[in-house]
Amino acid sequence: MVFLHDSIIPTQATYDPPMRIIAGEFRRRVLLGPKDASTTRPIPDRVKESIFNILRGHFDDGQAVFVDAFAGTGAFGLEAISRGAARCHFIEQNRDVVKVLRTNIETLDCEDRCDVFQGDALGAGALASSPRPITVAFLDPPYLLVQEPIGYRRVMAQLQQYVDLLTDDGFAILRTPWPLQHEVVPQVLDQSGSPIPQREVSAKDKRGMVKKGRSWRRRPQSMDMRRAEEQLTGVVGPRASSDLAKGQEDPDVDAAEGVDSGNEDAHTMAAPAPKVEYIMPSLLLPNATGPETHTYGTMAVHMYMKKRAQ
Repeated sequence: MVFLHDSIIPTQATYDPPMRIIAGEFRRRVLLGPKDASTTRPIPDRVKESIFNILRGHFDDGQAVFVDAFAGTGAFGLEAISRGAARCHFIEQNRDVVKVLRTNIETLDCEDRCDVFQGDALGAGALASSPRPITVAFLDPPYLLVQEPIGYRRVMAQLQQYVDLLTDDGFAILRTPWPLQHEVVPQVLDQSGSPIPQREVSAKDKRGMVKKGRSWRRRPQSMDMRRAEEQLTGVVGPRASSDLAKGQEDPDVDAAEGVDSGNEDAHTMAAPAPKVEYIMPSLLLPNATGPETHTYGTMAVHMYMKKRAQ
């Protein structure tokens, strides 16, 4: 069951620097941010404060171990250290961001309580390098990653692995956009009425589908995303009337669509585009209880605990 808790936090959260430690040993200390602010997505102070208020009492004994995956500049993990965590394991892949993270750790003079793993937070190496057992595992993947089915499954599989490493009173926490939705690919039928097999098309796939020809390689920004998806799925969709003139001048497109370039009726009689629908993916994990979901405007944090053996 998913428990939803609406917060009074404003929808338009402020991510602007400077980032700072809210409470504890390093209270009010300012953290260094990356030169390119688009490379990280810092967790807003009010959301961070809300999470630690929920966790209060779970790591006050000075022995708690945190994992901060997709750590960025370390705002969440360093907040945990400031509030009394014994150790935090940071996982970050971006080389430049790791340099900023290490600088923040050195500035706070807490190297003896922190260790940094540079690599993919969803890889086997990140999991193998993590301490055992873990009091709190915080995963903050890029929104684009969890908004696509393939990336979402990878994140949930790694989260499930971290749940197995939790203490009996520990938490695994996942931050996502809210609402969390995945596009449903409509079923397309051939002339006989049988469904045409389709595979999931990611944004990365679409960006990589640049039409053959030097002019397109020189101008990748002019790539037609509709054509890219057609090439990937093998399913030709209807074309807008504004595309007719272009299509008649493009024999490659006409050949792919099986349309005579001189027959405009063939275009206008195409089937209507299937309606795009969205569904909320399952947030359940087989080895965990929860999640308890807390929403903060356009984001949410989902909290899990290890399922106890009965």
